[in-house]
Amino acid sequence: MIRRVGEPVKRGQSYRARPGAYAVLPRGGSLLLTWQGGSENAFLLPGGGIDPGESPLQALHREVMEETGWRIAGARKIGAFRRFVFMPDYGWWAEKICHIYLARPVLRLGPPSEPEHEAVWMDPELAAELLGSPVDREVLRALA
Repeated sequence: MIRRVGEPVKRGQSYRARPGAYAVLPRGGSLLLTWQGGSENAFLLPGGGIDPGESPLQALHREVMEETGWRIAGARKIGAFRRFVFMPDYGWWAEKICHIYLARPVLRLGPPSEPEHEAVWMDPELAAELLGSPVDREVLRALA
């Protein structure tokens, strides 16, 4: 059973399964995060939804590149969480199944290609306080 983080399931609400892959990216005492503007306006662990036909690792590499502009290596799964949320960008309620990986950012190829995203380096303790997602905060606290 995958542990739930955040809001409880709302009775009578239907949810779509939305698996995703997210990365904790330490380097030189800092963490590589993404600042997502628009509807989120929050610091987040880089990552996102797994597209049809993609493996979690393929999605992880794609999402990190899109949201930070960095290539990663050595990804290993460190956990998984479930979260029940409304996804305003899609207009539906989702059961997000969040696969969490630890990886190394190894090469910056350019700026993020995802609109309204910015790569940000941050102290891990500060990140554990400022991250906008309860899953992200839980992951960093567990690693401390």
